[in-house]
Amino acid sequence: MAALTLPLPEGEEKEATRRVVSQKASTSSTPSTSPRPLGPPWRQGGARATIARMPDVKEYLRPEVIQQVARLELKARFIVEGFLAGLHDSPYHGFSTEFSEHRKYTIGDDLKDIDWNVYARTDRFYVKKFQAETNLNTYLLVDTSESMAFSWRPGAMSKLDYAICIAAALGYLMLSQQDAVGLATFDETVVSFVPPRSRRAHLAGIIRALSVALRHRPSLLAPSLHRAAEMLRRRGLAIVLSDLIPGASETLADVLAALEHLRYRGHDVICFHVLDHAELTLPYEGPTRFVDTESGQEVRVHPAAVREDYRREIRSFIEFFRTGCAKARIDYVQVDTSLSFDSVLIPYLAARKSHF
Repeated sequence: MAALTLPLPEGEEKEATRRVVSQKASTSSTPSTSPRPLGPPWRQGGARATIARMPDVKEYLRPEVIQQVARLELKARFIVEGFLAGLHDSPYHGFSTEFSEHRKYTIGDDLKDIDWNVYARTDRFYVKKFQAETNLNTYLLVDTSESMAFSWRPGAMSKLDYAICIAAALGYLMLSQQDAVGLATFDETVVSFVPPRSRRAHLAGIIRALSVALRHRPSLLAPSLHRAAEMLRRRGLAIVLSDLIPGASETLADVLAALEHLRYRGHDVICFHVLDHAELTLPYEGPTRFVDTESGQEVRVHPAAVREDYRREIRSFIEFFRTGCAKARIDYVQVDTSLSFDSVLIPYLAARKSHF
């Protein structure tokens, strides 16, 4: 799969190039034009101020809306708040730091957790046990290789933008639930690793690592995932966000084996297979030039002539991982970046709820 050139008007010498996945699609991580920012809510109109319409909170589930928010931490917050506003029976309801029971004091417990009222009645030390003590260690594994930077329309979210927003939103949500959350980013190797913590302030470290994630490097998914599996010391929930497109020296079976390694290490695994809508449908018209993002290899085709074969291949690609993950007891979720973020948040919360 490769980058595409649109048909050109007669007499025009300048060639316009667009990309779509084949093996790797050419990418542009930064749109040439910035979308119009949201707000501010107050606009000056002549001598009087008027109020601009603010988006409904649930609109922040739409990628094209959240793309207009500049700061990643705000994107995370808005996505989560929009998601929760749309839930009627929240799967994470009850997962909080509410007091649940007592247990005997042991050396190393924080003295501030001792219940002195109980001590006054029993002459024994007991500490308050909170539900957060049984919450999850969750690891976010984000593919930041060059193919993830692909977006077929200027101004639209790339696969990496989408994955980063989801990772930030999940981090925000996990820490709100007192879960410990960690992060690993990878391309041809593991680039950054943030150990899991459950403090609210830990979100800043995750945001910082995600904001500098893209290095424009090729992918070696299998070795990177194997390495990440060895780095996750404590069992928990591993969430993989990747397009699962193997590097030049890898096969699909190599990537699947690396996902299975996470299961072998005792983790529950959710694999979010992130693909651009153009990668799924090949919507281009007219003679087009495809350029491989990582190798630079080019091919010129008429999309209409290969569209059905291409779609058959992409369905086979998806089915390979869907079937393989099912056999390995890995939750597989295929993600279209044109769809709202709740398509990712709901499977996460359902998996989390299954632990309780």
